Amino acid sequence: METYIRQRQLIMSPLIPSRVIGENEPLTAVFNKVIATREVNHKGQGLFVTLKLLPGDLAQVRKDYPHFVDRSQLSSGKWASQKSSSQGEFDRGKKKTPKNVELILSVHDDEGNSIEKVIFPGAGYDGISEYKSVIYYQVKQPCWNETVKVTIPIEDVCRCHLRVMFRHRSSQDSRDKSEKPFGMAFVRLMRGDGTTLKDGRHGLIVYKVDVKKAEDAKVYLTLPATCAEVEEKEKQTGKTFHHSGVIPVTKDSFQIATLTCSTKLTQNVDLLGLLNWRSKPEDLDQILQRLMEVEGGEIFLQDTLDALFNIMMETSEKDTYDTLVFDALVFIITLIGDIKFQHFNPVLETYINKHFSATLAYMKLTSVLNYYVGHAEESVLSERLYSALKALKYLFRFIVQSRVLYLRFYGNSEDGDAFFNSIRSLFLSFNTLMDRPLDEGVKIKGAILKYLPSIINDIQSAFDPVELSVLLAKFIESIPDSQLVRQKLGCLCKMVESDLFRQPDCRDVFLPLVTDQLSGQLDDHSCKPDHEACAQLLSTVLDNLDRKDVGPTRGHVQLIMERLLRRVNRTVISMERSSPLIGQYLACMTAILKQMDDMHYAHYISTFKTRQDIVDFLMETFIMFKDLMGDVFPADWMIMNLVQMQVFLRAINQYSDVLNMYFLDQAHFELQLWNNYFHLTVAFLTHKTLQLESFSQEKRNKILNRYGDMRKTIGFKIGDMWYNLGPHKMKFIPAMVGPILEVTLVPEPEIRKATIPIFFDMMQCEHNFSPGRTFETFENELITKLDQEVEGGRGDEQYKVLLEKTLLEHCRRHRYLSQSGEELALLLSSLLENLLAYRTITHDESPEHRMSCTVNVLNFYKEKKREDIYIRYLYKLRDLHLDCENYTEASYTLLLHAELLEWSDKPCAPHLIPGDGKHVWTQQELKERLIQEIICYLDKGKMWEKAIELGKQLAKMHESHMFDFMELSQLLKKQAGFYESIMHAMRPQPEYFAVGYYGLGLPSFLRNKMFIYRGKEYEWLEDFSLNSTDIQCFTVKPVLTVPHQFKDKGVPEQILNYYRTNEVDQFSYSRPFRKGEKDPDNEFATMWIEKTTYITLYRFPGILKWFEVKSATVEEISPLANAVETMEMANEKLSNLVQQQDCDRSLSINPLSMLLSGIVDPAVMGGFSNYEKAFFTDTYIQEHPEDHERIEVLKQLIALQIPLLADGIRIHGEKTTEPLKPLHNRLVTCFQDLREKVEKHYGVITLPCSLTERKKSRVGSVVMPYILSSTLRRMSTVSTLSNASSGLSSGSASSDGPSCISSQDDRRTSVLSRSEEDNRIARKNRKEWSVSKSQVLLERQSDADETPPEKQQRPKSLQLGDRRLTLFHGASSQLSLSNPLSPLPSSPNTPHTPRSSSYSSLLSDNDVNYIDTPGTPPPMPPKKHPHEIDNFGFPSEFTPPLPMKIESKPPPPPPKTRKSMCPSYEHTPH
Repeated sequence: METYIRQRQLIMSPLIPSRVIGENEPLTAVFNKVIATREVNHKGQGLFVTLKLLPGDLAQVRKDYPHFVDRSQLSSGKWASQKSSSQGEFDRGKKKTPKNVELILSVHDDEGNSIEKVIFPGAGYDGISEYKSVIYYQVKQPCWNETVKVTIPIEDVCRCHLRVMFRHRSSQDSRDKSEKPFGMAFVRLMRGDGTTLKDGRHGLIVYKVDVKKAEDAKVYLTLPATCAEVEEKEKQTGKTFHHSGVIPVTKDSFQIATLTCSTKLTQNVDLLGLLNWRSKPEDLDQILQRLMEVEGGEIFLQDTLDALFNIMMETSEKDTYDTLVFDALVFIITLIGDIKFQHFNPVLETYINKHFSATLAYMKLTSVLNYYVGHAEESVLSERLYSALKALKYLFRFIVQSRVLYLRFYGNSEDGDAFFNSIRSLFLSFNTLMDRPLDEGVKIKGAILKYLPSIINDIQSAFDPVELSVLLAKFIESIPDSQLVRQKLGCLCKMVESDLFRQPDCRDVFLPLVTDQLSGQLDDHSCKPDHEACAQLLSTVLDNLDRKDVGPTRGHVQLIMERLLRRVNRTVISMERSSPLIGQYLACMTAILKQMDDMHYAHYISTFKTRQDIVDFLMETFIMFKDLMGDVFPADWMIMNLVQMQVFLRAINQYSDVLNMYFLDQAHFELQLWNNYFHLTVAFLTHKTLQLESFSQEKRNKILNRYGDMRKTIGFKIGDMWYNLGPHKMKFIPAMVGPILEVTLVPEPEIRKATIPIFFDMMQCEHNFSPGRTFETFENELITKLDQEVEGGRGDEQYKVLLEKTLLEHCRRHRYLSQSGEELALLLSSLLENLLAYRTITHDESPEHRMSCTVNVLNFYKEKKREDIYIRYLYKLRDLHLDCENYTEASYTLLLHAELLEWSDKPCAPHLIPGDGKHVWTQQELKERLIQEIICYLDKGKMWEKAIELGKQLAKMHESHMFDFMELSQLLKKQAGFYESIMHAMRPQPEYFAVGYYGLGLPSFLRNKMFIYRGKEYEWLEDFSLNSTDIQCFTVKPVLTVPHQFKDKGVPEQILNYYRTNEVDQFSYSRPFRKGEKDPDNEFATMWIEKTTYITLYRFPGILKWFEVKSATVEEISPLANAVETMEMANEKLSNLVQQQDCDRSLSINPLSMLLSGIVDPAVMGGFSNYEKAFFTDTYIQEHPEDHERIEVLKQLIALQIPLLADGIRIHGEKTTEPLKPLHNRLVTCFQDLREKVEKHYGVITLPCSLTERKKSRVGSVVMPYILSSTLRRMSTVSTLSNASSGLSSGSASSDGPSCISSQDDRRTSVLSRSEEDNRIARKNRKEWSVSKSQVLLERQSDADETPPEKQQRPKSLQLGDRRLTLFHGASSQLSLSNPLSPLPSSPNTPHTPRSSSYSSLLSDNDVNYIDTPGTPPPMPPKKHPHEIDNFGFPSEFTPPLPMKIESKPPPPPPKTRKSMCPSYEHTPH
């Protein structure tokens, strides 16, 4: 059709010029070349054709595609011969070149008359009388291969023939008109034996046309038309045939190919003989035998079947041809069953219903079939029977139709029961055959089982359905149980699918048979049950019973329930969940339960003989329901899953009545059965299929409209069943606490309101039955399960409110539970709040928030002594710390677990063992393992002191109890490494930050609270960000608490540095402010310090990097007290730097140079002269008589600097290099002037020798203690006492004699934090307060390189730091080991050495307590001094010993702080 459209379109297109591809080539050769050519350069020219197959017959195509079909088409009922002019060879004759041959085809009758318009050159074209072929120019052997169709009425075929005329065509019109045909060929369409022209090629004889009689049909039809006819005649005569006729034969040759299509005419002699059997009745045997050799495509179905049944009917009195006709009929039916001829099935159906008329055929056919079945053991008949069984469906169609026609014409009285007897006899023969041993005729048996059900629907119209059902049942029963099981079940399945099973009476016969077969297969003792075939049969039965048009089914459902329900249940239970059949069996079980009504359930329970049988059945069912519901079918099969749940719900409700009826009284109570029931109902209610909240609103509405909210039904039933338990409730506590909690957590308000009161009932029950009148068991279980459920994502704020409200309402009305119940309700509410916050924050990006929530939950479970859950959250906290590389906090977290264990061989309780708890540990083993892990984390966190402490515990156990000396040796080696790391390894001190959270949008555990945060290494304020706008953040300083073992002893700075930032819980923040009017000449007289001290809930470090502030105190420090502390710190720093320089001559002299220069040669307005102007005047002394003692102390501190400076200048002179001599000379000059002034006004002070002697260790290294400023002052004034036990040693030489020990009563020092000492003096409008040693290296080296030493200006960074000592009036002042001054920069000419990681004294980069390797590069410089945070907005330039002038400005809020402002005292080699 599309070709035609494209042709039409082509006509409308511009003409395309043609090209000559091959002059002497036939068109087929051209086509072949084009097809074979892979790449054709068509240059856009050519014809593109597409084909499409249109479904349906001509009428349907015309209806569906009217735009395709617009011409008259071929009609059926005619004979069509498609002729293809294949090729020819023509003599050139007198011509020099081959002829230009044109072929002219026409159809004529015996009289020579032309048959008009019977030739069709193509589909859709009108018929023509002549067809003219393509002309090939001068081709000797033209090959046309042109196909035409010739359509002739059937009655005219016998007298028609095809005639082909050959004509030479000239290229000149004048000559072409005179050209006449030079040859003629013909072929008859009907052969002499009545068959049509055979399909295939035919060589035609070409006759000359120059004789007048050549076109006379009566003449040339007497001549042979084909070479085959000539050969046949030669065979008949035995002589060579000579063409001596009136028409001569040419030398030319011509071939045609034909294909005959007809529904009435045949090319097969045997088929034609059958159709014309009456002409030769004596040859019927041979005709029928040869018919079964005919190919299927040659058979005319209706004519052939008519002939066969005519033979059968016309010879009905004899049985001579019955078997042959039966076999021929089977052969034809079998042919139609072939897949090639399946389209003939409707034709056969039409023939049976409309054209078949043999009324007695049923007797013949059943007789032969009975005979075949009865003699199946004969090998010859066995194959015939097998073929007959394959054609059984249509054989019985003929039999039944014949019987129907017979009854229509003759009634029932003519043959009596002959037909029924024949059917009964046939089934009896089947039964006999099936009962034989399996090896005999197994092929026949299988065929019977396969094809017998196909006759049921037909035969029941002519046979009693009930009797037929009985016959079929007996047929199935005749098959041995162990034979052909699958085929037998398949046969039963087809019987059930038949119309017979839809009749109640027939079902009464069939169904017991089906249930017997299935129960035998599904029985527990069955060897090899065919589960697949059983499932198919059972599902087919249930499908038919569920139909609306099958009549009453109650009794049939009951039969299936009694015989198969239990077996189906057990089959499902025994199947693997991965089995592909479990879904089918679950569907069958669901269908059985769905078709059962209330009476069925009651009847089924009554069939059990004993209570134990009922228990077993219910236990099986409950377990199976719980395992299968919603988990077998795919999740997106919503309807199937919901139907299953609906059926299960109804069954559960029915079985709950059984529980109440049989198993509720005291004598027959079944604990396990009830327990399984409750777990089943809980699993049902919480199943994901029923959680409507997870679906879209549209889907939710559809489910509610069709199925309702099944959760409510089962939820109310759970409550009813619980309250029915009565005194048995105690048996379900605490086991049912968790399941009931799952129910209450379902986000459906009605279910929650109905089930939460069960908790109160449990509390009341345990309270009444427990000896202590408590509900501790219930409480512990509820807490455990609540933790698990909330962590799993269940529960919400509404649940918390409703739980608290409901429990409070019930408890307050109870006489004895009002107080304890209320406590539990509030406790649960608090727990839920923590758990919900924890769950919410687990998805937070902030690990700090997650840790806080975890600790909150930890503390809750610690208070409740729930070690199992407590340990679980401990390890969650540990994992969070490890993810953030908080190794110190991770170790302290694990330490909480270790503290729960004892050093004993008692086995660990399962809840004490982390992880899965499968490994068996003793408490001692687990504790040792934990301590080893803790030590590892402490080592990573550089907390070696704590690691040593734990290592000593472990070493003691190995030495005294375990006696594992090998492990002990490893521990001691590790400890030795820790000691060495303390003294030599670089350990940056962490910063501490105060963070206040303010705002309603913050979580409850943060809102309106202040916390102290412990920073990481090298983390400054600008790096410390919590990504929140609702916080206030500033740096605070930890307050040092000196361990008692270090008091009044010379402790190396490396050891002391640990305690400056660890083991602390007090932190200070200082802010300068002004009282009174500002003195333009001296700002320090009115500059006060406000110091705030924060105390945290826990000491640092701990299980968190932050702890909440539990209290805060504020105090004000006077300018004089601040000055005293400043001087103390300056002296302290100077003393320790002098000692270090004297102790280690390899240290760089630059820090000492800068410190000495800053003191003896202060900048303008610098030095302690500011203190003199502010505090030493008569006016000040008169106005402040209470400060007399402090003034004296300040004078003493000024005087104390002189001997320290003397030692420093002496050492400086000894170490001075040539470039530094001018500087040294200036220092000496300035010092002499300063010394005279100080000694004149404040007296002469000398230091004891104990402060300047060196103390050698046993290995010869020098141990340099850290000497406090207060100690220096005290030892200098009490110089007559012995220093034998002072605990201080010095390497500094002194001309004075030995000093004495200061007793405990003489010590008046105070312990203040670094922040307290950092904030004594305001710093404002100055560039810096202090600069770290690393900053000096980076910022001041260029100045040192360019300026000669004698002309060097005092660096702005030369100032006193923040580690000061404050003396208070009182009986006992305490020693303050607070932060010393900031370090001074080293000389640019000094080789770089490692920077210290502790910042406690006035030291340079090379000021270390051990011999450093020259040339070692320093580490990365820190950013700022940590004490700068305490003087926000007051940068200053300070030259020791007195602060510089500060300009007046209002104090701004605390700015960010950089840790590089921290002074350094410890150095680590790299």
